[in-house]
Amino acid sequence: MTTDSNADQRSAASRAADAVESVSDARALDVAARLGFAALAVVHILIGIIALRLAFGGKGEAEPTGALEEVAEGNLGTAIMWICAVGCAGLALWQFSEATLRARHLGRRERIGKHISSGSLVVIYGSMAGTFARFALGDGPDSSQSTVDFTRSLLTSSFGVVLVFVTAGVILGIGAHFVIKGVRRTFRPELRTFEDTARGRVIEVFGVVGHVAKGIALLLVGGLFVIAGLDRNPQESTGLDGSLKALQYHPGGVYVLTAVAVGLICYGVFAVIRSIFGRM
Repeated sequence: MTTDSNADQRSAASRAADAVESVSDARALDVAARLGFAALAVVHILIGIIALRLAFGGKGEAEPTGALEEVAEGNLGTAIMWICAVGCAGLALWQFSEATLRARHLGRRERIGKHISSGSLVVIYGSMAGTFARFALGDGPDSSQSTVDFTRSLLTSSFGVVLVFVTAGVILGIGAHFVIKGVRRTFRPELRTFEDTARGRVIEVFGVVGHVAKGIALLLVGGLFVIAGLDRNPQESTGLDGSLKALQYHPGGVYVLTAVAVGLICYGVFAVIRSIFGRM
């Protein structure tokens, strides 16, 4: 009797999960997710433009909040920020369904990997939705200062240095993933629409250059976390803006900064195309 009851409960839970999964496939959520992905793509383009400006002696904050601040100050800034906030929230919700509802159909190893990868993206996209919303409300944060404050909070905890190194390891791992993804061109399935076409080959170049550049940018950020952990100094960890600006003071660093800037623009262009034509 108990066995039959448990089986019925599992069956009911499975049917409920199937119902929720079908709702998550709704067109509205797909559109919102694509909008969020496009918004983040444009942020990459803006960061690349700011970084390029820095390489040629200009000023700016080559980080997400620096890019958003320039947009938010425009006439339609508030409206754009709210639209992007909704899009990123939809993208976070989409990834949550990937990490939970759709992951249950995968094998054990793949399911665990999906929990980790999509779960991490839920946090990233959710935080970006919050950042867009804060700019819409006129209270935009400073990414570099937020990174310093985050590192300081880690260092003052019981296992501070270890946590900083763990954070560095995660960022370095993600950076390496992007570099490998670009070099091996494993992003190709995301844009099957243009497979084996002349246009597709051009887009593939954007994909390779963009993924490698984004990976290098993340490796630089992770490197600053390592330095902050070794020196026990949170001021060493200044995020993307600090890592890119640091290149200006190294021999040949301006050339590296220029290459990363162009690469981030390429990644943004690739991501915009993917948000329109690719699979989510």
